[in-house]
Amino acid sequence: MNVYPILVALRRHKVAVLLIVLQIALTLAIVANAFFIIGHSIERMSRTSGVEENGLIFIFQKWPVLSGDDATIIEKIDAMQRADLEALRNLPDVQDVAASESFPLIQGDDAGDISLDADRKGKFVHAAYFYGDEHLRPTFGVHLISGRDFFSSEIRHGHGLPGSPVVIVSKTLADQLFPSGNALGQTVYQDGKPATIVGIVERLQTPTLEDSNWAYNSVIEPLREDVSWTGYAARARSGRTTEAIRAIHKALFSLNPMRHMPTGIHSFSEMRADAYNEERGIALLMSVICVILLSVTAAGIVGLTSFWVGQRHRQIGVRRALGARKIDIRRYFQIEILLIGGSGAVIGALCAVGLNEWLMKHYEMMHLPLFYVAIGMLVMLVLGQAAVLVPARRASNVPPVVATRSV
Repeated sequence: MNVYPILVALRRHKVAVLLIVLQIALTLAIVANAFFIIGHSIERMSRTSGVEENGLIFIFQKWPVLSGDDATIIEKIDAMQRADLEALRNLPDVQDVAASESFPLIQGDDAGDISLDADRKGKFVHAAYFYGDEHLRPTFGVHLISGRDFFSSEIRHGHGLPGSPVVIVSKTLADQLFPSGNALGQTVYQDGKPATIVGIVERLQTPTLEDSNWAYNSVIEPLREDVSWTGYAARARSGRTTEAIRAIHKALFSLNPMRHMPTGIHSFSEMRADAYNEERGIALLMSVICVILLSVTAAGIVGLTSFWVGQRHRQIGVRRALGARKIDIRRYFQIEILLIGGSGAVIGALCAVGLNEWLMKHYEMMHLPLFYVAIGMLVMLVLGQAAVLVPARRASNVPPVVATRSV
């Protein structure tokens, strides 16, 4: 179809065309960035933690105030921890349990640099520390791909400080330090202190939700922390998570009713859902904004096209009388909206990139991939064609005889 008559007709309605082009451009700029935020949020929520999440339970508690010097308090806390661990391992619904202050996604703030030399003059990477005994990795359900677990004789106890002679590291961290794949048995330095890598786990997410380049750089230290705030990780037997939580609560308070549990006992699935509440809220908000903007834009296209159909009633009848088919009339309006939508999409793509640059500068937004811009342009073009379908069909059904009576 010759587009010249369409362009001539559009020039007669400059204001209306300009408004709808700007509306499409603005919608595309916002929707493309919203799509990116939604996709990024879904990707973050879908990330694997590296642990066997089904059946994993976390216990958060605080010991009552203890008297004595630091060494005495440490020994008292360690004795109470060991008593707790022994009692929990004897529960029929509990498969294994370990003391740990750090949990993937949820809690833990100990991190440091792992280097190949003591003074960090060479290669080094940032990593998070997980403290626990020989039961921690099996309790987490993290897959050991090479090496071994800790021996009981290697477990220290005290305050959480890196410096163990042996460590287990994640494959991500091992590959960064030793790209050739020979990390097992190598000596690394934790903030200047030497340690031998005795095991490598497939994946273990750090306690942070941030998008960092060290999100899977994890180190497991053979250390049972003796601090007032104590955490336990428990592995329930298959299908017995609820029963295990009840049994754990009863057993712990039977041993020491003075302990304090401000957040209680929760399954990993509950904690994961809570950790990503903000992400879900952002994704939902962006989805609502997209639906509203797309609906308003579609309504604008429908209204504008319907108005033009009413204005061109006589011209449509003339064309029908001269032999134009229904499909020709429909195609005319579809091409007209395609030109408008295409112009708005091009302007909107530039605006989307500009908006992303502004968000990057002021709100630490990530760079917008052109994929999302292309998806936004496609959505706007498809939306335009869908919105014009009903008015175009109504125009094509104008009977020639009715239209020509007004000539």
